[in-house]
Amino acid sequence: MLTSLSSWQTRTRMIEMVSHGLATLEVTLKHSGSLFMYAGHCGGAYAKNSFGNIYTAVGVFVLGRLFREAWGKEAPRMQAEFNDFLEKNRISVSMELVTAVLGDHGQRPKDDYAVITAVTDLGHGKPKFYSTPEVIEFCQKWRLPTNYVWLFSTRKSASSFFAAYDALCEEGTATPVCKALDEIADVAVPGSKDHVKVQGEILEGLVARIVSCESSVQLEEVLRNCSLPPVDRVNSDLGPSLREICAANRSDEKQQIKALLENVGSLMCPDHSDWFGCSGLDSQSRNADRSVVTKFLQAHPTDFATKKLQEMIRVMKQRHFPVAFKCYWNYHKIDSLSNDNLYYKMVIHVHSDSVFRRYQQEMRKNQGLWPLYRGFFVDVNLLKINNMKSSVLSKDIDTSLKNINGALGSNLSAKDGLADEDSNLMVKLKFLTYKLRTFLIRNGLSTLFKDGPSAYKTYYLRQMKNWGTSTNKQKELTKLLDEWAVYIRRKYGNKQLSSSTYLSEAEPFLEQYAKRSPANQALIGAAGDLVQTENFLAILEAARDEEGDLQPEHGTTPPSPTSTSLDVVLKTEGLIVFFPGIPGCAKSALCKEILNTPGGLGDNRPLHSLMGDLIKGRYWQRVADERKKKPFRITLADKNAPNEEVWRQIEDMCTTTKAAAVPVIPDSEGTDSNPFSLEALAVFMFRVVQRVNHPGNLDKTSPNAGYVLLMFYNLYDGKNRREFESELYERFGSLVKMPLLKPDRAPLPDEVKVILDEGLSLFRLHQSRHGRADPSKGAYANEWAQWEKRLRQILFANTDYLNSIQVPFDFAVKEVLDQLKSVAKGDLKTPDTAKRKFGNIIFAAVTLTPADILGLLPKLADDTDANNFLNGAKLADNLNKAHVTLAHKRAHGVAAVASYGVYQNQQVPVMFNAFLFSDKMAALEVELGTVNGEKITSRNDWPHATLWTAPGVAPKEANTLPQLVTEGKAKRVTIDPPVTISGLLNFY
Repeated sequence: MLTSLSSWQTRTRMIEMVSHGLATLEVTLKHSGSLFMYAGHCGGAYAKNSFGNIYTAVGVFVLGRLFREAWGKEAPRMQAEFNDFLEKNRISVSMELVTAVLGDHGQRPKDDYAVITAVTDLGHGKPKFYSTPEVIEFCQKWRLPTNYVWLFSTRKSASSFFAAYDALCEEGTATPVCKALDEIADVAVPGSKDHVKVQGEILEGLVARIVSCESSVQLEEVLRNCSLPPVDRVNSDLGPSLREICAANRSDEKQQIKALLENVGSLMCPDHSDWFGCSGLDSQSRNADRSVVTKFLQAHPTDFATKKLQEMIRVMKQRHFPVAFKCYWNYHKIDSLSNDNLYYKMVIHVHSDSVFRRYQQEMRKNQGLWPLYRGFFVDVNLLKINNMKSSVLSKDIDTSLKNINGALGSNLSAKDGLADEDSNLMVKLKFLTYKLRTFLIRNGLSTLFKDGPSAYKTYYLRQMKNWGTSTNKQKELTKLLDEWAVYIRRKYGNKQLSSSTYLSEAEPFLEQYAKRSPANQALIGAAGDLVQTENFLAILEAARDEEGDLQPEHGTTPPSPTSTSLDVVLKTEGLIVFFPGIPGCAKSALCKEILNTPGGLGDNRPLHSLMGDLIKGRYWQRVADERKKKPFRITLADKNAPNEEVWRQIEDMCTTTKAAAVPVIPDSEGTDSNPFSLEALAVFMFRVVQRVNHPGNLDKTSPNAGYVLLMFYNLYDGKNRREFESELYERFGSLVKMPLLKPDRAPLPDEVKVILDEGLSLFRLHQSRHGRADPSKGAYANEWAQWEKRLRQILFANTDYLNSIQVPFDFAVKEVLDQLKSVAKGDLKTPDTAKRKFGNIIFAAVTLTPADILGLLPKLADDTDANNFLNGAKLADNLNKAHVTLAHKRAHGVAAVASYGVYQNQQVPVMFNAFLFSDKMAALEVELGTVNGEKITSRNDWPHATLWTAPGVAPKEANTLPQLVTEGKAKRVTIDPPVTISGLLNFY
């Protein structure tokens, strides 16, 4: 389940919880594979959002082979026992399925394998996830592979973990990452499968989450009790491998599925109906009627789990979340099928990550609501009963549900709902060497071949910006990716390289590129030893990607800004004022007022407005063209800018025409899923249906005015106000709010709210069936006509209310002008809302203020040699910065650097004992003090602050000064008494 906090907020909260002894931080390895779930013979096999296909067939085969490898001749018996155990206890096992036959991911694995990531007890109530110690114990019992696990139970170790990731995220591969975490963690458990041997060095990432404080003790106890008997592999025949089977069956997907299921054996998979159907029904006719979901919601629940599932689905449907509820016939129960007994499988497919955040908001309102997870499959059994049985059964069920609720009692809020949101804290941390292959190369193929190298460059630069990639790495990657684009386009022309086999071209290219220099090798991570897949790649249906990660990865939502201060806009730059709003938000009227304001925005830059309703063709291209002619002027982009596509174009204009951009938005509280409230929408609609002679024909004469505003309103769907504002801050560094509604207003009348809700529901129906087609021509034409008529009647009936809740327009104009003038003058500074930049950590140090150091130099004047040296070196003119190095990544290792994470941004006392100098360098000898009672020590043999080196002498050479003193080639002057100042500990 995804947390609603940003990545940085989540990290901070995790460290706080560990610091206060409330939790332990658990970190596991993220293998580059596909999600696979298995619940036994009848329970079924599932991929992330589907079943009965090549993905699940491969999963069943790999799982069966794992049993053969682990149990030898006992494998058939243990497979049968395992299936029986899962079904009787209603257990579902989730695993990361890593294989080369399902298409290229981050790196082609050397072997096909799976790692157990979760075990879920479906029981008779809320699904219970096994703790990590329980998962390992379960896996030991059945001899199944376990993941790498690291536990961090102190503030120091937890802070060190995140610092280690920051130091490794741009160059980390499996070996150094695992080594660093082994050194930092309080408890480290190696995985059953050595990542380097079975997958390779390219590491996708890490998953960090909060677990109970008892996890460390429980895990150590499980490991102490671990004792596996020897495996009897005498005459044990594993049979053909996955790759051999796929290579021998190349005609179509069904042939490969059949061969895999037959080879895994009947004890592991006796029923093939999920893949091929049964009783005269093939797999293509397995789709059930869409009314199943409605019938399920109307049915009387026979147990507690059904009741809670109904609640979940109702919430998602009522809130119109982008979630699909796909229902299929359950072939495992085909023999029991009748008119009165219907059996289905329901797949709950979440289309957008925003759903998890929005659903979590619902959980805060209703703490009895069950959590939502990826890979959600439900067996639905609809049973019809007669009236007499119905009344008896209804009473029995009600009594049963009350007993269950009573038994849960006070524990309901703590265990059934979201009483403690922190229990869901989780953050995924990926490595740049993986993202290079998957997101920058693979996911950029379509853009590169369809739109060309220029568009591809825009794509990958935007990705790196979203990730907060360090400047140096961006430069290195730009050089690499530009060369890749030329290379692959020259080789393939306009024929796009397949994303399933792209590594056949990318890996040899990366290998050759890495050989040119150590810097290139570090950038790429590892290349070579390419596994050839062309002869055994599984045959997939066109355009299907089970993992769903072919879409470009988006950055996490940044934290809300703590200040409403704005960007400094230099007078030598232009300025683009634009409007992420909705028709009726008064942007054109505002632009007119700005143009007519004497003195404009208070500087000498000319103002220029482009009204979208008067420009034919591509509006934003016209803005870009006009800005190229006069880049230093202030452009008022008088057109609604509602989505990220437009924002990216504005960002590009800022780059190409040397301008800053300032979004102006109507101030509104918003809803859980939209940055604009229904009151704001009502006001915008009310304004539009009163307009006359509008240049864009969106006025009182427009028959579809309400529909158009609903369409714009829906463009913002999926972001609440906080997320909306944060993204604008993230992109543009500033934000101007235009007052709209009075704070002391009366609530929205019920009839206005009802008509807007009806319109939104009708819009979603229309969109689902007709897309963006004109509403007058679709199946809902009559409904739209009636709704538009009633909308106007209701809005005009509430004229007094809608006028009373708006702030006066002249007040709104004054507020916006004041803010824009502050931006133009540069009176206000940019808020600290940018994502923290990761990956450029090279060393930990205590930073010193040059003024403090220069203040102690007069104490050295009594020594003639030192005084002459200082006068000659002119430190007062040349000393711009100084620090005391604590640990360096190359010299001392990642773990050493990361160990200072707990002291980050803390003031450290620094005592100067002596001044050492030669004709080539000078430094101050230091002794570090304590932070919170803990002594800070440097990993350097001689802690010091380098003050000066001669031209051509590297600063690190100052480490040799003590040796030069003993050789008589340098001098040491004692500072007596020592001088102490403070410095800030940080990473660099």
